[in-house]
Amino acid sequence: MATGTGGTPFLLSPVTGHASTPSTAAVMDDVEAHRRAGKPAADDAGAAFVLESKGTWWHAGFHLTTAIVGPTVLTLPYALRGMGWGLGLAMLTAIAGVTFYAYFLVSRVLDHCEAQGRRHIRFRELAADVLGSGWVFYLVVTVQTAINAGVTTGSILIAGNCLQIMYSSLFPDGPMKLYHFIIIVAVVLSFLSQLPSFHSLRHINLGSLILSFAYTILVSAACIRAGMSSNAPVKDYSLSSSKSEKTFNAFLSISILATVFGNGILPEIQATLAPPAAGKMMKALVLCYAVVFLTFYLPAITGYWTFGNQVQSNVLQSLMPDSGPSFAPQWLLGLVVVLVLLQLLAIALVYSQVAYEIMEKNSADAAHGRFSKRNLVPRVALRTAYVAACAFVAAMLPFFGDIVGVVGAVGFIPLDFVLPVVMYNIALAPPKRSVVYQANVAIMVLFTGVGIIGAIASVRKLALDAGKFKLFSDTVVD
Repeated sequence: MATGTGGTPFLLSPVTGHASTPSTAAVMDDVEAHRRAGKPAADDAGAAFVLESKGTWWHAGFHLTTAIVGPTVLTLPYALRGMGWGLGLAMLTAIAGVTFYAYFLVSRVLDHCEAQGRRHIRFRELAADVLGSGWVFYLVVTVQTAINAGVTTGSILIAGNCLQIMYSSLFPDGPMKLYHFIIIVAVVLSFLSQLPSFHSLRHINLGSLILSFAYTILVSAACIRAGMSSNAPVKDYSLSSSKSEKTFNAFLSISILATVFGNGILPEIQATLAPPAAGKMMKALVLCYAVVFLTFYLPAITGYWTFGNQVQSNVLQSLMPDSGPSFAPQWLLGLVVVLVLLQLLAIALVYSQVAYEIMEKNSADAAHGRFSKRNLVPRVALRTAYVAACAFVAAMLPFFGDIVGVVGAVGFIPLDFVLPVVMYNIALAPPKRSVVYQANVAIMVLFTGVGIIGAIASVRKLALDAGKFKLFSDTVVD
């Protein structure tokens, strides 16, 4: 099973950022229209149909939890392996605190803009408004697209791998290949993708929250049982003796942690709240991070305690090794795989919403009904095509987990660590000598460096694993 949620380095669109550039001017005119109106334009089908504002704070909490808490939590023991107990737990706690703070700042900036009559429902428009530059719009679009397509593709790949694991346990010599299971997942996801709005996912995302509790508790219990058994793995927590290897492993681990806590769609989630949204996102964040506390720390600590520096990139693989007996009952491992599979569908749906919003904005007509033939036909066609494209990439590149680690560094870190503090300092303008301003600058500088070094470490792992890569392979490279 793959380990991350991101993708390859990418080139930005060659936009100059000058007002004389037609595309940039058009963007800024669109942003300025939002500034004057204080709400989405009447003909904005993306806002009317996909980002409809009808939710409560707990609905937003469900969306946030699904966006952050996923099967990637099973990579946390591997992240601790690269740093050891002390630094590993310290970085896990620090990144949890910084991401909570950064998401809170984004919410404050959104509330500030709304109070001034400029309600923003898209990250790209918020950034372009606050930072006052058309190129920022395209930067956020590029990064969000890479993240959302990467997470959707990775979710389809891992879900297909889950089906393959279940099939192989029942039919060890069966003829079905990985791509068959990816097609099955894509068909199911295509049907679910016809749910018209982000708000319509609220019950699915509540189910996702419950699923995350269930499988993290089961995996943690299995790790404790394995660690206390008579054939428990040798517990060795030593780090690499090579200084360079130790450094690369530490930064790769930090990159994994940043990716696991990544979101990148908080403004779109806040857009689902019924106005006024002020103060509601704080409650949603508290709900989300209460879930994070249990679902992140439990598997991280128990998995690393049991397997030490021999833990694999996904602790579930350590519990069911390729050779030798499993460290957990087959029924428990099978149940975990089923729960992970179900949650992956919810995650893919959440991260597809930004793409669907862009499609609806450019293809639908808000003057017609959401389920009118005029809007239903392009919605079904475009969303099905999007899922099919992601599924094709998943089948073609079953080593996508390595690619994902790079986009985690160059994608999630700018959106979740750098832009929030920059936008807060500009929009709310705290005194430059204040603790808040200085802390924000420190976070910006620190995580810009972490992102660069994490990307280098992820590319290095990609290069080291290159020999395992094979197009349309029947196995997933971790």
